[in-house]
Amino acid sequence: KHGELFCDNSAKDILKMLIEECPPDKVDIRTKCDIDNIQYENDYFVLKTNIGTFKAKQLVIASGGLSIPTMGASGFGYQVAEQFGHSVLPTRAGLVPFTFSDATKGLTERLSGLAHDSAMYNERRTFRENILFTHRGISGPAALQLSNYWHTSEEIQINLFPETDIEAVLFEAKQNAPKAILKNILAKSLAKSFVQELEDLFWKDLATTPMGEMQDKALRKIAQQLKSWTLKPSGTEGYRTAEVTLGGVNTDEVSSKTMESKKQKGLFLIGEVLDVTGHLGGFNFQWAWASAFAASESLSHH
Repeated sequence: KHGELFCDNSAKDILKMLIEECPPDKVDIRTKCDIDNIQYENDYFVLKTNIGTFKAKQLVIASGGLSIPTMGASGFGYQVAEQFGHSVLPTRAGLVPFTFSDATKGLTERLSGLAHDSAMYNERRTFRENILFTHRGISGPAALQLSNYWHTSEEIQINLFPETDIEAVLFEAKQNAPKAILKNILAKSLAKSFVQELEDLFWKDLATTPMGEMQDKALRKIAQQLKSWTLKPSGTEGYRTAEVTLGGVNTDEVSSKTMESKKQKGLFLIGEVLDVTGHLGGFNFQWAWASAFAASESLSHH
């Protein structure tokens, strides 16, 4: 779906695969190594660390972005890039759940764990996938995707019936089930707990009114609200749970063929440290690997 590819089991499987691709006679992996200082002296990068000093003619920055700091993410790569003359475009959390501080927070808490196939959108983009209510706000693929195109204080909209002409459904129910109430009509498509929340939001005063007695104007308004439920997030969960970091080192300052810096000979920048962000579903992995391949091809010719 959408060309996406997800890991079946654990992210550890990806790590295991990468390590297996590194022959021990060609790749020396050092862990628990803190870099204190990097200098460029006499055509060599000199790295002073807590486990010794290293010298190399080429240096590859593949340190990622700021997302999920509990796993060691930091701004190290940006600092190195700036040290060697690069500009870093403003960073922020991407592919991240929305949070709310108004009455919507109570709604999402009550519906926590409930998922629904929707179209979430703003003036820039629309994403048709599941949304997931959580005790903090709204997550799920559609929300994560839209977060990349959302800015603080902006509203978002949710179409709860992206493949259904819900207005036609309501008018058909008025004609064919005049004694039914709206809540029971919608409960055929939505979870009952969700319908109750929507009733409290959109037609509380008409909760017990039979469909046959509902005014056409009221039904049209409710249909419109179900197709464009407008919410205003207070923010996102931030880097703590973000899957990617938006922004990063300006790509105009890096060769698109070799990933070598245009500012500093021998310096290569790859992956998420650059201002490149893919959609959910393996595209950021693909960028990391593709940029790494381009850099490695160049390094092999040095």
